[in-house]
Amino acid sequence: MSSPSKRREMDLMKLMMSDYKVEMINDGMQEFYVDFHGPNDSLYQGGVWRIRVELPDAYPYKSPSIGFVNKIYHPNVDEMSGSVCLDVINQTWSPMFDLVNVFEVFLPQLLLYPNPSDPLNGEAAALMMRDRPAYEQRVKEYCEKYAKPEDVGAPSEEKSSDEELSEEEYDSSDEAVVGKPDP
Repeated sequence: MSSPSKRREMDLMKLMMSDYKVEMINDGMQEFYVDFHGPNDSLYQGGVWRIRVELPDAYPYKSPSIGFVNKIYHPNVDEMSGSVCLDVINQTWSPMFDLVNVFEVFLPQLLLYPNPSDPLNGEAAALMMRDRPAYEQRVKEYCEKYAKPEDVGAPSEEKSSDEELSEEEYDSSDEAVVGKPDP
């Protein structure tokens, strides 16, 4: 007895059991927020984004709709709407994938390997191709400004060693920014 609503319920429970903070938007199981941490060893490390997920009635046969709620500077994410340009989610989705794949594989891959040749944020794509150090600096500025763990409301579950590491990152990057006027 495998109906889309049973599958939706199962995938959502699996996501919650994978230590993601999930917050339901309505009474149903079709819209919810997930707190997503930037991948280690990436420009986004230490940042936390609230991702809005909408599951269509035909899920898992149709892909979920994924969007960043807080701002992120990335060539494949629309800066205003937070919409994600992600081929696997938008075109090559298969019922074999589930919500855990989205947060453990697809989104980390998107942040680790941006594709400036298929942009939703043309400015980020152009900057990435033209001036990589300036692009990386802008990504870090956005992380510090818009993706602080305390602003998303997630951090009490974090391990203290993670918090210490991110505080050091924030402190060191703050020192680098101090004294430079905003353009």
